[in-house]
Amino acid sequence: MSDPRRVVVLGSTGSIGRQALAVMAPRLGRFQVTSLAAGGGQVELLADQAAAVGASTVAVADPAAAEPLEARLAARGMNRVEVLAGPQAAAELAGRGGDMVLNAITGYAGLDATLAALAAGSLLALANKESLVVGGPLVLRAARPGQIVPVDSEHSAIAQALRSGRADEVRRLILTASGGPFLGRDRSQLAQVTPQQALAHPTWRMGRVVTINSATLVNKGLELIEAATLFGLPYDAITVVVHPQSVVHSMVEFHDGATLAQASPPDMSLPIGLALAWPERLADVARPCRWDRATAWSFQPVDNVTFPAVELARRAGQAGGIAPAVLNGANEVLVDAFCAGSIGFLDIVDGLAQILERHLAGRTASAPAGVSAGVSDKAPSGRPGRLAACYPDSPVESGPGPQRPRDGLTLEAVRAGDWWARRQAAAQVAGKG
Repeated sequence: MSDPRRVVVLGSTGSIGRQALAVMAPRLGRFQVTSLAAGGGQVELLADQAAAVGASTVAVADPAAAEPLEARLAARGMNRVEVLAGPQAAAELAGRGGDMVLNAITGYAGLDATLAALAAGSLLALANKESLVVGGPLVLRAARPGQIVPVDSEHSAIAQALRSGRADEVRRLILTASGGPFLGRDRSQLAQVTPQQALAHPTWRMGRVVTINSATLVNKGLELIEAATLFGLPYDAITVVVHPQSVVHSMVEFHDGATLAQASPPDMSLPIGLALAWPERLADVARPCRWDRATAWSFQPVDNVTFPAVELARRAGQAGGIAPAVLNGANEVLVDAFCAGSIGFLDIVDGLAQILERHLAGRTASAPAGVSAGVSDKAPSGRPGRLAACYPDSPVESGPGPQRPRDGLTLEAVRAGDWWARRQAAAQVAGKG
């Protein structure tokens, strides 16, 4: 029997982190969770998790959470557990390495941990899509072929379908979207939407930010950028379609006319389990589709008038440079403001459009010299090329030979774009008050 895969879980108290620990719990002969990281808002749960897996190190982003966490660990007989605290604690933990780092941190805050895990040489199970959205070229430069495995169900589905053909046979990627809780409504019907209504997703149970992003379709826009970055296709070769049943998680169209889809009931345990065991599959992780019952799946175009976020993200991705970082940073502020009741539902994407337009017009004064709306780090066109083991003609360890991203984007530029966007979004929120 081979040694268990040593796993570091970042964002362990969030939705993906909790589900990942649940997938690994009955398979401790296969996985050994060595370390955990979380924000620090749920120290009781984090201490319980650390005790359950026997973690040697636990990290919290909030320094004030360190002392209560240590007390709760001591109460569980875990006095020897090392506690790291501070905004860079998760990145420090990721930088220590492991066989695999699962990055399930929410938002821009996950970028440093992604870069640290890659630098340490760990296999990266990436649920933090924002790392690729805001810093895609940086992440690609840091990663060796095959080092990044996607956790998002859509990108996991694409990775699985890509194993059925060669890279140069791929014509199009099709990302599916549930449509969220407001599918079929027009803009006039969304003006009075409340946070509680936006958080009532019809098919998925996710964290607060992802659920709001799914309601606005910003999440699908971010996943569009993620797909272009991971798989190296140009944006005009990626289509987003609405599939309310959330059973077909995404598709790959090949140049002979064949389209391959990955289908399973909406349950994140499956893509999480696949990422943790990649390139193998774990048995009985999730229930399969029932083929002995009548069912129907439907697909329809995105209503880009009511939900313009997907095309807004496409524009940001095509512009490249820090535009995706601007989009993401502004969105994180606007989502928080909506949940706090400071702005309306439509103000989220309307605000994003205004801020992105200001950036693309060249008014991002805080961006460092040489990096502006005119600097493009678009995903390279041509064959998909970054993901491990997508193609049967390439070994798992080496991948298919990715094209290198352009070198114009820097971490300092990303941070400046994020900072500028957050200030712009905060000013818009203040103007609504």
